[in-house]
Amino acid sequence: MKKYDIFLFDADNTLYDFDKASAHALKVLFEEYAFNYSNDIPKRFIDIGTPLWESYEKGEILDTELQKFRFVRLFDELCIQHDPVAFNERYLHELGRNAFLIDGALDICHKIITCGKQIYIITNGFLISQTARMEHSPIQKYISDIFISEVVGHKKPSKEYFEYVLNGIPHVNKDSILIVGDSLSADIAGGIVSGIDSCWFNFNGVENRTNITPTYEISKLSELGKLI
Repeated sequence: MKKYDIFLFDADNTLYDFDKASAHALKVLFEEYAFNYSNDIPKRFIDIGTPLWESYEKGEILDTELQKFRFVRLFDELCIQHDPVAFNERYLHELGRNAFLIDGALDICHKIITCGKQIYIITNGFLISQTARMEHSPIQKYISDIFISEVVGHKKPSKEYFEYVLNGIPHVNKDSILIVGDSLSADIAGGIVSGIDSCWFNFNGVENRTNITPTYEISKLSELGKLI
């Protein structure tokens, strides 16, 4: 089996448990603003956000529109009267304070670095939350660099984004790189368009109903050990 020297990890729901962090942030803010909170709100927020993220990846909406309209729609459903832009700013701040990790993330990062390999993060997440979360994270010491689409000026899965990433890694050889991520449309599609091997982190065990085919598929991060 092929071994890799450089691992490009997606952040949310690959190394970091975004769903857990988002649920925590929402609960904190709903309590802060004295909004009625129920345990189904985090899932509803994810369900609302998913198609918006897909539209953002396709370039159909701007990042500011994504951030605004996920709360516009959530507040409409919950009959909440509040400024969605201001709430989003507080949400991103709170999100950045929580660096919950996916099971096995710390161990696999330690193993990769111990084996003399490198780790980079590639993310379409937003600057304020991604940088703050990294500062609070125990995996920070393992990460060589982080490529945030908001800073890059392009986003996954565009070829331009990955060209920027490759240019930012010293002495890079495409054949030695593996992209690891949970998103077929962003991470795996990005690997295909840029000619880089990819590994789909399918932690929920969902069926791939797309025509996007990863080089590998895993359900646990520990399975990456065979590719180091």
